[in-house]
Amino acid sequence: MPSHAPTRPRRTVSALVGTTAVVGLAGLLGGCSGLAQAESASTAPSQAPTAALPTTVPAGTTLTVGDPTTQFALQLAGKDIDAPFDFKVTWANISGGPQSLEAFRARSLDVSAVAEIPSLQATWTGLPVRNIAALYRQNWDTAPIYELAAAPGVKLATLADLKGKKIAYSPGQAQGALVLKSLAAAHLTQKDVTLVELPSTGDVYATTLASKQVDVAPIGGTTLEHYLAQYGKDGATAIDHHLRDDAGHLYAPDAVLDDPAKLAALREYVVAWAKAKVWIYDHPDLWKQKYDVENQGLSEADAQYLIDHAPVPDIPQSWAAGIQRTQATADLLSKEQGRPHIDVAGLFDQRFAAVAYQAAQEQREADGSAK
Repeated sequence: MPSHAPTRPRRTVSALVGTTAVVGLAGLLGGCSGLAQAESASTAPSQAPTAALPTTVPAGTTLTVGDPTTQFALQLAGKDIDAPFDFKVTWANISGGPQSLEAFRARSLDVSAVAEIPSLQATWTGLPVRNIAALYRQNWDTAPIYELAAAPGVKLATLADLKGKKIAYSPGQAQGALVLKSLAAAHLTQKDVTLVELPSTGDVYATTLASKQVDVAPIGGTTLEHYLAQYGKDGATAIDHHLRDDAGHLYAPDAVLDDPAKLAALREYVVAWAKAKVWIYDHPDLWKQKYDVENQGLSEADAQYLIDHAPVPDIPQSWAAGIQRTQATADLLSKEQGRPHIDVAGLFDQRFAAVAYQAAQEQREADGSAK
């Protein structure tokens, strides 16, 4: 591993909710499935197929891909990543669940990079999809995607302090799921707080915190850093929640995966995707300058902040643990949002797991030998 693996500084000196609450969350999530099945109709995705993935891409095959970060990494890495495509790629400037779901329904997108919630959301809204790649963070506890930030002057030392607070909430996105997980970990319910539905785009959460329209919001990255720098003097704080918020997936509609030509092309794309994730981590200085500063327009300080808090990519050989965590998330959302129960195993096309894992291992070896 490169030497820049981060150690995240804590935001407050107060201890977070302890082991008891975390165990409580595990117990609550483990029991949600039965409640959801009893109270809701079942949503049963078709079982992912088990036949071997095709390895030959027919001539003339095309893929439309919504994965801007991987697109940039492949272009920047060049020959550092040995993953030539035997098909034509059309890159779409699309990321995240809402955009990708809309594009899937319009049949203008074949695959997209998202977090944990979109495959669940798609299933609940009648669009059959499957996850074909899984990315997690080895350092998920010290480099979370989001922290829980408090408005200036609002006491938030532990998750138990969420009681009675107004909390920014986006029900169809990862931040909304994190809010529900945090409440469960603190043995609180929605009745103990006021959930304020807000879009999680841009700096909406930080702005509403600063103006004290909400008491707490999940924010991360440079948005969190700027918020604390500007309002910390007025009493703004943030705490780590110590819950998993690190899942990342490639997902595609079943209709795309049922096309043998596109399925073979997706196998090749997953190889490139996995190698790109490893390459980004192994080339922090180049990535900072070319992507964060020159492409994204970040300041040198902001770009360095992202490098210092970079995720250590975990592309596992087995998806079993990740599937179990996603099942717990689905069960919690079923219970708290009145959604039908989902058996999430059918949302993961596990034929791709070994493909991604092997590609990541190959890239680590290539990056190591090049240094």
